[in-house]
Amino acid sequence: MAFLITSNADSFSLSKGYMGLPGPALNPQDSFIAVEFDTSSDPSLGDISSNHIGIDVNTIVSFAAIDAVSVGIDIQSGRQITAWIEYSDSSKLIQVWVSYFKVRPPSPILVAQVDLSESFKEYMHVGFSASNGQGSAVHIVDHWWFKTYTTLSSVTPRDTSEKGDCLMCYPENPMYNYGPGTRNGWEKQLLEMALGLGGLAAFTVSITVVLFVIIIFFAIKKGTGVGGRTKEGRINRVPRRLSINEIRTATMGFHRSRIIGQGASATVFKGYLSSCGLVAVKRFDQAGIECARNPFITEFATMVGCLRHENLVQLQGWCCEGTVLALVYEYMPNGSLNEVLHKNSSSAIFLLWKQRLNIVLGVASALSYLHEECERQIIHRDVKACNILLDAEFNAKLGDFGLAEVYEHSSVMREATIPAGTTGYLAPEYVYYGVPSVKSDVYSFGVVMLEVATGKRPVDDDGAVLVDRVWSFWEIGKLIEAADSKLVGMFNTLEVERMLMVGLSCVHPNHENRPTVKEAAMILRGEAPLPVLPQRKPAVGFQSVLSEDSDETPNLAGDNSPSTDDVTWMTPRTHFG
Repeated sequence: MAFLITSNADSFSLSKGYMGLPGPALNPQDSFIAVEFDTSSDPSLGDISSNHIGIDVNTIVSFAAIDAVSVGIDIQSGRQITAWIEYSDSSKLIQVWVSYFKVRPPSPILVAQVDLSESFKEYMHVGFSASNGQGSAVHIVDHWWFKTYTTLSSVTPRDTSEKGDCLMCYPENPMYNYGPGTRNGWEKQLLEMALGLGGLAAFTVSITVVLFVIIIFFAIKKGTGVGGRTKEGRINRVPRRLSINEIRTATMGFHRSRIIGQGASATVFKGYLSSCGLVAVKRFDQAGIECARNPFITEFATMVGCLRHENLVQLQGWCCEGTVLALVYEYMPNGSLNEVLHKNSSSAIFLLWKQRLNIVLGVASALSYLHEECERQIIHRDVKACNILLDAEFNAKLGDFGLAEVYEHSSVMREATIPAGTTGYLAPEYVYYGVPSVKSDVYSFGVVMLEVATGKRPVDDDGAVLVDRVWSFWEIGKLIEAADSKLVGMFNTLEVERMLMVGLSCVHPNHENRPTVKEAAMILRGEAPLPVLPQRKPAVGFQSVLSEDSDETPNLAGDNSPSTDDVTWMTPRTHFG
């Protein structure tokens, strides 16, 4: 992996090695500087070891490097490593510090003299790049901060610079000691931003990176599996990298007859691998690579970062070669919950009530794991029947993490995103504000529960909304009549009513009144009392973004909405694509 400042963000050598850095055919008009944390050795590039740190300027051949092991740092250890990189224009020096601790060591491990004014243009891009060499490496950037600031003169001490000198300044964080002249910044989720450097007589660039590197080398043969045991006692195997030939052979050259699913960004093929048996190969569209949020990268990073769970579809391998971007999953012989519930042919599978209850509890187990038990909280953002797959015994496995968001459990402030998902499954506050949360996943889970219990789609062909339909039965005291008519006489009435009530509590328009997924599962199992529901479906309103003294007040509830002193809540009636 390498920290990179480049004049051209499109100059990367995609999946061609070189840690993703611009290749030998770099346009002479482009320029870059990189600090590489290299875990492979290529003698043709002058690498000194398979565990070194190097500085590159406009070429992938390092002009300064050091064997990290020689200074007591093993990049391949998988331990958390903090790196500090600093460049001063006045001294023309770039310095690199590396430590297993959060306090910067007194002396840098690598110092090199270079005049970046000859390479830097007015606007540069800052971020990270990576690729695999002989084996597979998982690089996790846990935190990073970047800053530039001017000095009043070439002799002004760095620790006396004023706050106004910063081009990018952020609040201090006492958790980390970055040494003189550096300041902490907000944690970044996007690893690239434009940086204006023109017009500075003297400047200093500082970056702090906290990273994990997990290295897996195949020393004996390419197919050797590598894994470890998780604290829960399950085996956590690293997905295997597959060649493009293996993927093409497995899917008969991506033959149309092998297609078993198609989505907005990928097509799923049924395949066979000698090492895994039947698999589902999810091939991503090349168009997605150009998106700001690459679905392949998002899904791969999320799946690799998760421990194994019996109710998550397991990632078996991956391929990133040539024009093929693919993730290989275990094959689910009974397809998706959506297909089983809504297929009308005579050969359609009919789910018994016990199977339906088991499916819902399986999804609840997966979501509870993502929300509460993972090291970082994962918001799925696309919980729906299409993304719930069924194995041979009709056990549920949640899949498709292309829209997932990952947060620290302690995170309070979350940035708004463009709402993404499927009509009928989206929480009203998520559609309005664009901020995903555990409770927006709970809403989607609630819709799935109602879908399973009623056999109805979230939005039918006539535009009728399932959530509104079930609320209408609740309001007249005939909730059980909302149940799937095909189940009549074959279910436990109390269990069906319980699922319908829990589903309604999960789709409560006010997110604060929704239970967690774990609480919902406890009620479904009869381990907690039934939820208390309002007599009628509440209306919804959102706080205006207008100033308090503005005469303009939005009325989302309409003129006929009930008059109360409380904030009202109403599910939006419009259909979101």
